[in-house]
Amino acid sequence: MATNEDMIDGRPVEYGLTLEELRELMEHRKHEAYETIQTRYNGVLEMCKKLYTSSNEGLSGSPVDLEHRRKVFGGNVIPPKPPKTFFQLVWEAIQDVTLIILLVAALISLGLSFYSGSAAEEDQGGGDSSEKEASWIEGVAILVAVVVVVLTTAFNDWQKEKQFRGLQAKIEHEHQFSVIRAGEVIQIPVGDIVVGDICLVKYGDLLPADGVIIQSNDLKVDESSLTGESDHVKKGEVNDPMLLSGTHVMEGSGKMLTTAVGINSQTGIIFALLGASSDEKEDKKNKQNSENNAQGQNAGVTIVSYKGTKGTGPTQPLLSDPGRVDTEHVNLEMTGNSHHANASNKVTNKIPEEVEEATTEVAKTVHSSARKEKSVLQSKLTKLAIQIGYGGTGIAVLTVLILIIKFSVRKFAVEERQWDWGYVEYFVNHFIIGVTVLVVAVPEGLPLAVTLSLAYSVRKMMHDNNLVRHLDACETMGNATAICSDKTGTLTTNRMTVVQSYIGGVHYKSIPNFQTLSNKIQEVMVKAISINSGYTSQVMKGEQEGELPKQLGNKTECALLGFVMDLGQSYEAVREDHPQDTLVKIYTFNSMRKSMSTVIHLPGGNFRLLTKGASEMVLNKCEYILDCKGEPQPFSVENQETVIKSVIEPMAGDGLRTICIAYKDYRKEKQGINDELIDDEPDWEDEDAIVRGLTCICIVGIEDPVRPEVPNAIKKCQRAGICVRMVTGDNVNTARSIAAKCGILRFNEDFLVLEGKEFNKRIRDPATGEVSQKLLDQVWPNLRVLARSSPQDKYVLVKGIIDSKLTSSREVVAVTGDGTNDGPALKKADVGFAMGISGTDVAKEASDIILTDDNFTSIVKAVMWGRNVYDSIAKFLQFQLTVNVVAVLVAFLGACIIDDSPLKAIQMLWVNLIMDTLASLALATELPSEELLERKPYGRTKPLISRTMMKNILGHSVYQLIVVFVLLFAGTYKNSLKPNFNKKNFIANLSLITSCLFCVELLNLKL
Repeated sequence: MATNEDMIDGRPVEYGLTLEELRELMEHRKHEAYETIQTRYNGVLEMCKKLYTSSNEGLSGSPVDLEHRRKVFGGNVIPPKPPKTFFQLVWEAIQDVTLIILLVAALISLGLSFYSGSAAEEDQGGGDSSEKEASWIEGVAILVAVVVVVLTTAFNDWQKEKQFRGLQAKIEHEHQFSVIRAGEVIQIPVGDIVVGDICLVKYGDLLPADGVIIQSNDLKVDESSLTGESDHVKKGEVNDPMLLSGTHVMEGSGKMLTTAVGINSQTGIIFALLGASSDEKEDKKNKQNSENNAQGQNAGVTIVSYKGTKGTGPTQPLLSDPGRVDTEHVNLEMTGNSHHANASNKVTNKIPEEVEEATTEVAKTVHSSARKEKSVLQSKLTKLAIQIGYGGTGIAVLTVLILIIKFSVRKFAVEERQWDWGYVEYFVNHFIIGVTVLVVAVPEGLPLAVTLSLAYSVRKMMHDNNLVRHLDACETMGNATAICSDKTGTLTTNRMTVVQSYIGGVHYKSIPNFQTLSNKIQEVMVKAISINSGYTSQVMKGEQEGELPKQLGNKTECALLGFVMDLGQSYEAVREDHPQDTLVKIYTFNSMRKSMSTVIHLPGGNFRLLTKGASEMVLNKCEYILDCKGEPQPFSVENQETVIKSVIEPMAGDGLRTICIAYKDYRKEKQGINDELIDDEPDWEDEDAIVRGLTCICIVGIEDPVRPEVPNAIKKCQRAGICVRMVTGDNVNTARSIAAKCGILRFNEDFLVLEGKEFNKRIRDPATGEVSQKLLDQVWPNLRVLARSSPQDKYVLVKGIIDSKLTSSREVVAVTGDGTNDGPALKKADVGFAMGISGTDVAKEASDIILTDDNFTSIVKAVMWGRNVYDSIAKFLQFQLTVNVVAVLVAFLGACIIDDSPLKAIQMLWVNLIMDTLASLALATELPSEELLERKPYGRTKPLISRTMMKNILGHSVYQLIVVFVLLFAGTYKNSLKPNFNKKNFIANLSLITSCLFCVELLNLKL
């Protein structure tokens, strides 16, 4: 007899099935799986008993029971790789070549500060002992500068990743799934699902755990994310009862017993394989990246690489497609990977060869392109920094050569002295002067200025619903010349709404008055919509007054249910009268039927068939139509064509999805001309015989309304020189209509509206079938709408625009995406926008910016911020380079004239790291304005320093040099024209006046 210690929530502690048995069971496929369940466990219902659950009531929901199940079978979470520590971020930040140069300069300066050069300096005019004693400060100051830059960069990366993890946790917690607990259907976060839960699966679901089918209706699943098979797999209690996490339900519905969650599910096992494979190659990746950085930045100077870290936060619920473990170690294009030879093979927990090869390719793909090519800003700043590095190095070498030549000529030719090893001291001093000139030339304040500017903007952009995951994406968006946007949810509200209807021979352009409809139409139409929809589709009232109702489930069905509510009726009351388990037969929607039908009981042993679907498909099966009195009238082919031309085609022209709703009564006694007489219950499996001879109730036009703020936002983009293109999977008529309403299509422009098939036909070489850039260049400039497009079409379009050289400035492309398959296009784009609400984890990880409100207007705000950052950096560069040009020339000319640099490195570092930091903060805190959208984008290849900036830099430099040298050389003359060059006084005067003049240079900031 079991003791209390052996009981949990009123049942035994030990389960009838172990974790190992369940994992082994889920390795079987198809009929083999059914046979295993029957022979080993006597069926799925017996398995429910062994797991102490009920197929009808589900789990009790007791916290004690749920916690015990998590302890025994694991939770439905995958422990991620820990986020990078602050010290790892510091190490990454210090890899910048500019900072390495500064470190070398600091060490040289510190080393030489302890070298006694008194004899040489006295021979050249004496020295200041206090200055020599404090010479170590120069090296320390450089080290302090490096520390400031590194800590600022690391802190910003850490803070940014923390924000992302917080948003990710919030979004994942809101992702819920339907389960039965204590006899009630409830929605719970997918992370709360445990082994033994009874899950209700339906069309469009992404399965969050592995399970065994208890009951199903025409269930078909897309398992391509696991097996690589593109064909949908038909599931059933007998033919293939196994459902796998990470797969999509494409048709039908059903009930599932959860048998494996988290890391014990098939997706979790593959996650583990990918993570293990990547870990083994971590060291190789780091080594390879270091070599690549050394090869790609061999000019001596570059800009800081602003990479965001991508570690995930606390354990993540298993709710997304494969491709998530850690974005640095997982391929974002997972749907094509074949981890198993075929669906019927067992999945082993060991790494088979094909899986190992796949994970190896995954690692290679990610490691070679963990972060796409350099951003526009990175490329321009790197090019500029390399040029500055070359120029500074050249002037430094020239300075040293001039000093050595002057010294050698004076000592050995003019004074005719003999060589002595003591003269080495002079050459060391000349080298110090050259290093000083180089330090002056390198823009030490630039990395910090750019980081501060970007980091401040990123924090502010959070308030505009832009979560920036890579700092450089902020400014890159300011240079965008093209935006390829999704339609649903981005340009539209993603709230399907019935806006037109054809009822009783009347075409309504708005919601009709329900009381004006006949009683027969009222009764049959409300029931047809309420019952013949997935019961998981619901429209919930907003929590706050004035808030729009929430649509849960299939959006088209939600639109129809919303139509019922707009008529003042309750679909919930109808469903209460007709519970789901009382329905006779359900013909679920699929791509072949393009319709859904449900059979219900009528009093007296009669039946009623309710049908809804694509209007052209359902109308063909209709022989009657209800008139305004609710009486059935014959519906001939000629009448059907009339309705198509006068109702359906105008609705389609308005971009509406047309749905026809019909019914048919099977009665033992005929009551109307449209009834079908029966003696016994019909054979419901004979679908063709059942779904025919229907009576049309109504036709509705469903629209996904354009967000009211989108047309104005697109106008702003077009005024700013940004071309907006719609890339959608919708049909071409709907896409064209929405594009016209948004303002993407303008009547005074030449534009192309293409479907995916036509697009591919135009851009591919007829001989080879490969994409031709030449052919693509003939299409994309005028392309405005790409309808019925696949993710591959989107990727090809984005890549083609980026690679095109039709425009002199080259195109900078931004892309929006929300699906797993959008990952490649998001990664390829210069800026990838993922949807924070509707987007999958894979899309978010592949993106640069996450739109937390899924709204196109947030993209326009990102453009404003990006341009503001770009302009701020340009202003700062003008200020910085003017200072550097003057300083280098003063140091060079001073060295040539008086054999010493009038400006010490410590003075220039003070200017660069203190004054420049304050200047960058002043520029970074300048808020963007609408005026930024009045100019055209600069594009990919336009130089960072424009002609106007160059004129300002040269003009100010010449002005300052003239003032400096006139004042100083004029001030050295005493007693009329008798010169009195005292090197110490000369340097002191020049340093003082130059420092004052640099303060005047602040005027440059606003020019």
